[in-house]
Amino acid sequence: MPRPTRTAAFLATLTAASLALSACAGAATIADPTDVNPEGEIVPREISWLLSRPADGGVIAAMEQIADEYAADHPGFSLNLITTPDRPSYIQKYETLAAANKLPELFDTDATPFAQKLAGQDRMVDIDVLLDDLGLADDYREAALNYQRFDDGALYMVPFEFQLEVFWYNSALLEQAGTQIPATLDDFPAMCTALRGAGITPIALNGQDQWPLERYMAYYPFRMTGTDYIRDLKNGDASFADPTGQAAAQWLYDLGQAGCFPEGFSSTGYADAQALFTSGKAAVYNIGTWELSNLATEALNPDVRDTVDYFTLPTIDGAVTADNEFVTPSGIGMAVNAQTYDPLVRDFLGFALERYPELYAATGALSPTTTAQTTIPADATELYSRLVALADEVGPAIAMPWDTQLDPATNTRLQQELTLLVQGDITPDEFVTTMDAALAENLR
Repeated sequence: MPRPTRTAAFLATLTAASLALSACAGAATIADPTDVNPEGEIVPREISWLLSRPADGGVIAAMEQIADEYAADHPGFSLNLITTPDRPSYIQKYETLAAANKLPELFDTDATPFAQKLAGQDRMVDIDVLLDDLGLADDYREAALNYQRFDDGALYMVPFEFQLEVFWYNSALLEQAGTQIPATLDDFPAMCTALRGAGITPIALNGQDQWPLERYMAYYPFRMTGTDYIRDLKNGDASFADPTGQAAAQWLYDLGQAGCFPEGFSSTGYADAQALFTSGKAAVYNIGTWELSNLATEALNPDVRDTVDYFTLPTIDGAVTADNEFVTPSGIGMAVNAQTYDPLVRDFLGFALERYPELYAATGALSPTTTAQTTIPADATELYSRLVALADEVGPAIAMPWDTQLDPATNTRLQQELTLLVQGDITPDEFVTTMDAALAENLR
């Protein structure tokens, strides 16, 4: 959990940036976000990309290679990558630059209300129109694009990733406890009770970073309402006291009472949670395909390698979403600044977006398009190929991560209260009351 002083300063900065955004918008050069093929000569220069991605990750490596290839044919061109991997720090920088009307040609953003305000001020290029004009619209996975869309369906971000979040499990540990993978979300507590009875930690959890537990909060509402509930909640048209919110709170409380998570989970970090699973001490681990190289190759502990499998998000009785619809994020998207969009930016994007999928898929990652085949590593287990194939079978609805949907203040309070709820320090009713008060305060 961030120190209170840092959190307060961060939220104050965001508030100031949001206010300044409204004030400076009138001074911004008005652009047509659908004018995706501007007239004029392509004049090479440096363009910049403000981004929030690992500096040694596959996205940056592929784009650096693409920029070098483009520069070879366009002397004078260069791509300046302004990298801030730490997400809170990045958001602070991004929103401050937006408020000052100083965003570079390209910048990363989630489909947040802040980003939608920028789009509403014609400060971002319409990506639906751009991809169609470039002849690339049909190349992208529907789910990859849908993850980037605003609530009204508008698309202003380009995806560079595609991930599947699944529940990895150790079949030997489940068999030892005389239990099986849950057929529905309501079967989780019984599975946990059986595992606890056998002296096995049921679910490994990175509680320190808080977002993994927040994923669990999103699951029940997604099966009950699809994306309707979180959309209405963040807009003030729903409350935590609604039946959907109460059901989610009760389910999280029941998980805690069944001992689903390790003792002291709130201080367990990412690496320790993964080690708990890969060492054979925990039966289940909910994480995405970004961990394929660790969980589906010979890098995995040989003591558990042959007993590791996966299942996707279980359903509930009366679910409105399909079994093949779950958390399938395409990561933070890239927006294109409409005020600095010109023939060079268009030409580079046309080259980059066509070249990118092949380079990215060659790293063993899932491409956001269907045009590039993922390279399966030589040391991969059969799980690797199965999960790559699963990417072609997912449905269009996505269980959106709530940390990308709620305002920062409400999200911070939700993460804090979820820990208390699962630990049994508060009841579901107390959780609902606290969260509705926080939501009302932060939506003013």
